[in-house]
Amino acid sequence: MHTPRKVFLLAAAVVIAGCTDTGVDPAPVEIPVLLSQHQGPPGHARAAHNFGAPLSGAQEVPPAATRARGNAIFRLSADGTELSFRLIVANIENVTMAHIHCAPAGVNGPVVVWLYPLSPPAQLIPGRTSGILSEGTVTGVTSNACGATLTELVDRMRAGDTYVNVHTAQFPPGEIRGQIRGNGPS
Repeated sequence: MHTPRKVFLLAAAVVIAGCTDTGVDPAPVEIPVLLSQHQGPPGHARAAHNFGAPLSGAQEVPPAATRARGNAIFRLSADGTELSFRLIVANIENVTMAHIHCAPAGVNGPVVVWLYPLSPPAQLIPGRTSGILSEGTVTGVTSNACGATLTELVDRMRAGDTYVNVHTAQFPPGEIRGQIRGNGPS
């Protein structure tokens, strides 16, 4: 047998072995996120430009029994016209959509921004997902439930009246959720 063929067969065997189901659920993965805590110059008015939302099933209403976790990270542009985001998940299966909703902790609320996919309709990602689910830039809102403008949405984010929710085929109302909190200026 030729050497390249041996290497190919060995690589194929490793890939196939890595794809087998062992029947053992993976251990939960913690996803730490450190957002900037820069204070700005002395006398500078503090306004939250960074926001974060740690996501878990325990925050769903009602709570969802899941090992899935996630983090949503948001950064408001200096002029307040763009909100960039990154949504990171771990150990979640069959994701269908993710949004920013408008409601305080413990209350379900309406969708105000689509995060995955970036616009309707829902789009199934079959199987397990771990890593960046979606990232992009928000410049407006889908509904006026938290206000008609991005500025009004950001005000509600600062007040703790918004949350990120990741929906799946197993948990259509949402599998993991987290309240969005301001984390200091950029």
